[in-house]
Amino acid sequence: MSSNKKGQSTKIKRRENLTGYAFASPWLLGFLVFTLYPMCSSLYYSFTNYNTMKAPKWVGLRNYIIIFTSDPLFWKSLWNTIYYAVLSVPLGIAAGVLIALLLNQKVKGMRFFRTIFYLPTVVSSVAVSLLWMWILEPNFGLLNNFLKNFGIIGPGWLTDPAWSKNSLILMSLWTVGGGMLIYLAALQDVPESLYEAATIDGAGAFTKFFKITLPMITPTLFYNLITGIIGGLQVFSQAFIMTNGGPSYSTYFYGYHLYNKAFTEYQMGYASALAWILLVMTLGLSLIVFKTSNKWVYYEGK
Repeated sequence: MSSNKKGQSTKIKRRENLTGYAFASPWLLGFLVFTLYPMCSSLYYSFTNYNTMKAPKWVGLRNYIIIFTSDPLFWKSLWNTIYYAVLSVPLGIAAGVLIALLLNQKVKGMRFFRTIFYLPTVVSSVAVSLLWMWILEPNFGLLNNFLKNFGIIGPGWLTDPAWSKNSLILMSLWTVGGGMLIYLAALQDVPESLYEAATIDGAGAFTKFFKITLPMITPTLFYNLITGIIGGLQVFSQAFIMTNGGPSYSTYFYGYHLYNKAFTEYQMGYASALAWILLVMTLGLSLIVFKTSNKWVYYEGK
């Protein structure tokens, strides 16, 4: 009798497993076809000379050697990308937290302002780039015309190598609404009792922020830092649309270099090697953040 029950339970479990795999099969199939296979193919092509017109020819580590030893645009694009990420990611986090704090106040009509700040994140990057090209245009752009009212002659935001990268960093703040929404959810999850106890102890606004608010939202900061690093290292569309990598290669980012090698010069093997170097760099920086997170990320209940 017990053996029959075991047999029935085994059949039920097998049927449940098959049902689960059947529901997950679209995702599994998509992962195998559109993610795993392209990744494996890209890794193979990175060791070949491949231009899409002829069969790939195995060249071993030659692509990687050329990248590190005789490709000046690799180092230029890498520096531009690191510069952009190092400045844009912290600024985006700081702006997101600040706006979330402002939008967390119990004021009438706050839902309207939350919507307004979030809307730019759902606009196409192409549309945003075209809008900012008009704002930053040196002769008749909105920003320089505004500065003229104060007697200030604005710089060539996108035409001066000294300002071009900083202009794109300024533009990146346009989309802090996505991070703001996550910070807002984290702020609303902070127990009100902590603030009440701090008020009784005589703590001021700054003390509450640094001793209660900031530690309680560190998991959200951690998440947005990781996603910010990944996004910052993959910056491409702004430079492609607004500056074409110029002026003087000042906005020639890593993703732009990869794009040129793949779709302008049709060096797919070389571009695949660049892509894998970017993957390793992104993974390395993410691991560093993960390894150091136990020193500054606070999880409630631990």
